[in-house]
Amino acid sequence: MPQPKHVMAISAPTDAVLERTLDPGLKKYFNICREKLGMLPNVLRSYASRPKKLSTFVNTYNELMLGESKLSKLEREMIAVVVSSTNHCYYCLVAHGQAVRELSGDPELGEMLQFNYRVAPLPRRQRVMLDFAYKLTTAPATVVQEDRDNLRKAGFSDEEIFDIADTTGFYNQSNRVAIALDMMPNPEYHYRNRVPAGPQKPAKKKKK
Repeated sequence: MPQPKHVMAISAPTDAVLERTLDPGLKKYFNICREKLGMLPNVLRSYASRPKKLSTFVNTYNELMLGESKLSKLEREMIAVVVSSTNHCYYCLVAHGQAVRELSGDPELGEMLQFNYRVAPLPRRQRVMLDFAYKLTTAPATVVQEDRDNLRKAGFSDEEIFDIADTTGFYNQSNRVAIALDMMPNPEYHYRNRVPAGPQKPAKKKKK
């Protein structure tokens, strides 16, 4: 069964509108996205209805997810998936679940994180990181010094603890915007990186 066809539940700008309203820098960024991803992510098209907010979103996303950090890109995407799973954000679960599959080369890891990260046989470092992100998402007022100490014991520096908190906070915010506007992920996300990385055994020929 295909998902709903809309980009979001309120009007989203068409390509013609984007061509007319976006500044040259954002047009270039959108073209790079299309070239690298083969599509324009619907979250960008949605935010493009408010160009100033789009610039803020793009700058924040690029800094958090692609900028310098001792957290790996995979770890940042893992946080995004666990937060989005906790919030039941369909858009972010589909989009960032695909990113986990791509970065890890492991479609099973993506599925486990999407449904219940606790079933995944993760290293202690990542388990503690995701436990913190989950608690910060579900019960932020109950986060105490012990939780930060647990991150330190798992090997995280103060800089990394800041990045975990910042990434978790960003996805809680973006989840709520995506849910409120009923954003739909691009259908392409569903099909990408489903086959495990590496050579595959050829299918057996059926006997006639």
